[in-house]
Amino acid sequence: MIRLVLAALLAFPMMAAAQNQPGWFVPGQPQGQGQPQGQRPAQPAQPAQAQRPAQPAQAVAPLPPGTPPPAAVIGVVDVPEIQRVSTAFNQVRQEIERRRAKLNEDVQNEQQRWREEQQRLGNERGALSPEQLRNRERTLQDQITDGQRIFRDRARDLEQLAQQALREIEQALAIVIRQVAASRNINLVLPRPLIIYNDPAFDMTEEVAVQLNRMISAVNLPPDPSAAPPPRPAATPAPAPAAPRRN
Repeated sequence: MIRLVLAALLAFPMMAAAQNQPGWFVPGQPQGQGQPQGQRPAQPAQPAQAQRPAQPAQAVAPLPPGTPPPAAVIGVVDVPEIQRVSTAFNQVRQEIERRRAKLNEDVQNEQQRWREEQQRLGNERGALSPEQLRNRERTLQDQITDGQRIFRDRARDLEQLAQQALREIEQALAIVIRQVAASRNINLVLPRPLIIYNDPAFDMTEEVAVQLNRMISAVNLPPDPSAAPPPRPAATPAPAPAAPRRN
């Protein structure tokens, strides 16, 4: 349940940004018609590190056959409220949104450059020989293909980074919930959205939120690789006008 709630909260701005993402630019097509090609298999990225490493949960031996379970001592946790006040979760969300906005800006800038290059090529078509025209078109298409691949890789890496940070916060939250529950002799924890009514004495949310911020106040994300602008390909020099044909 923790994973479902946290994943939905972190993925919501991702889906909203994806809906606003323009299609890939393809020469000769109106803007928005180009679509990205198949993606390469995802490569595992280095996991982000928390300030304090999370400890794995200890396995609990099942009850012997015929043994009744203990009486339920119930606790209630509001995961969305914990997420709202979690410094680590908000840090990750803000950084992912910032990097996504940067990616969208880079995509739009590069698409504009491709359109300008295509327009320049069209204006110079009459002054180019057939071979020069083919070379210029091939060079532009190669740049577009490479650019689309780079942007797909960046989007994939950003999604993986968000999921890794989400798992780290989730693991810390699960440990804190178990610790708070054990301190209150609670053996059954329920999410608040599934409960119609509960007495405030059952609620663990505030204590869990405080302990979570103490355990993990931030996630150490790797540096943004897009912070340094990639090297631009050398500009194609304008060709000399073709010599007039003699009759």
